[in-house]
Amino acid sequence: MKKHKLYLSLSLGVASLLPTISFAESSYFSLKDGDGFKRFSISAGWLHAMPQGSANPVNINTSVAEGTSSKVGSVSKQSVLDAADRSSNPLLYDAIKILPTDTLPSLLTGTATINGLSNWQAQGTGLEADDVDTLGIMANYHFTDNLSLEIKAGIPPKVDIQGKGNIYAPLSGSANTSLGSIDLKQDIHITDLTQGGKAATARAWLPAVELHYQFGKSGVNKFRPYVGAGVMYAYFNDLKMNSGIESDLIKAGHMIQNIHDGQAGAALDGKTSSADPIVKLEATDTFAPIVTLGATYDFNPNWFAVGSVSYSKMNNEAKIYVTDKNTGKELIRANTKIDIDPLITYVGVGYRF
Repeated sequence: MKKHKLYLSLSLGVASLLPTISFAESSYFSLKDGDGFKRFSISAGWLHAMPQGSANPVNINTSVAEGTSSKVGSVSKQSVLDAADRSSNPLLYDAIKILPTDTLPSLLTGTATINGLSNWQAQGTGLEADDVDTLGIMANYHFTDNLSLEIKAGIPPKVDIQGKGNIYAPLSGSANTSLGSIDLKQDIHITDLTQGGKAATARAWLPAVELHYQFGKSGVNKFRPYVGAGVMYAYFNDLKMNSGIESDLIKAGHMIQNIHDGQAGAALDGKTSSADPIVKLEATDTFAPIVTLGATYDFNPNWFAVGSVSYSKMNNEAKIYVTDKNTGKELIRANTKIDIDPLITYVGVGYRF
C-alpha cells in the first residue's frame, strides 16, 4: 500500500512540473508577442539594384598549342597578304602580291607554324551588369524590440549583361612555302562584344539574410532607423547569349578546327570546318557580405513604411565554351570576372503580426 502511495506521489509531482517545462519560453525565441513589440513583420515594395563594378579583361584559351604545325592548303591571296609580315621577307611578299591569281594552291602554300592562339588576355574587353528593378519582399523575426533577423527576397529579375570592346586573336608564327618562308603576324577579329545592345541576359536570384539592430522603442518612436549586416547569395540561370556574338564564336570554332584539320588557309579564309561548333554560356554562383542602412515609420502598431540602402561586395565569373558537337572536344574556353558590387535601394510598405 505504501509503495502504491509513493508511486502516486511521484506521478503527481512529475505531472505538476510538465506544464512548467512544456510552456517555458525563451525571451528571444517565441511565437508570441514580445514585451511591447510584435515578433513578425513582412513588407513588399520597389527594389532597385545598381551594379557599381567595372569590366575585367576576357581570358581566352584554345586547343591550338604553341608551335602547332599545320598544312595550309589552298588559301586566298588576300588572306595570305593580310596575315604575312612583309618586313620578314619583302621579296616573297611582293612576289605573292603580283601573282595573277586570287587563290594560292596547296602546292605553293606548304605548312604554317602557329603561335599566339593557345591563350591570351583581351585587354579593353569585359562584361558589366545593368541596373534592374523588381518587387522586393522582406520578412523579419524580432528576437527583441531592437534585434531582428531579416530575409531578403523578391521576384528574380532578368539582368542585361553589357559587353565592352572587341576580341582579337593575336596570330603569330611562320609560313614555309615552296617559294620561301615568311613570318605571320595578324590580329584576327573574333567578335564585337558591344553588338546588339547587350552581350547576354540572365535571370538573377539574390536572396540575403541579415541581422538588424533597430534604434528606438515600439509604441514610443514612430521613426526608427536601423543598421544591418549579413550574407547575400547570387545564383544566375536562364542565360542567353547575343545571337551575333554566338555566331562569331561558332566561326572562331571553325577556325580552330580547320587548323587541326590541316587547313590553316581555310582558317584564315573563315571557311566551315569538319566540326559542328556549339556555344555554351555559364555563370558561377557566389556568396558575398552585405551591409544595410534603413529606417521604418509606423502608421499604427501594425502598418509601417520602410526604406533602405544596401551594398554588397560581390563578383562572379562568366564562362564561355565552344565545343565540337560531333566529338565533344573543347575548341575554345573563355572566362571573365564580373564585378557586380550592387548598391540596392528598397522602399516598401509592411505589416507586423
